[in-house]
Amino acid sequence: MPGMDEVTSETSTAEQLQSDAPLIPTEPVPPIQSRFLFVDVAALRAKQLRRGARLRILSEDGPLPKKAERLAMEEVRRGLVMYNVPEPKRNSEGA
Repeated sequence: MPGMDEVTSETSTAEQLQSDAPLIPTEPVPPIQSRFLFVDVAALRAKQLRRGARLRILSEDGPLPKKAERLAMEEVRRGLVMYNVPEPKRNSEGA
């Protein structure tokens, strides 16, 4: 147990949020052609927004939707959300 005079290396939650903040892509990602992939990416982004993630779109562009799901869909539509699609798993033969 550290003494009261010792300095600990704990960081504040604000500093952790800034260091863990997702990066905005420098170039827009390619548009999503599959509506199922679009829904999956937007749902994951909406979850981040509900947990307190910062918006990636500016309010200067016009009125913004109020719901996290609509905000996430707009961010994905504008190509501001990075995503990657995992390779499909191959079935092992002989099992």
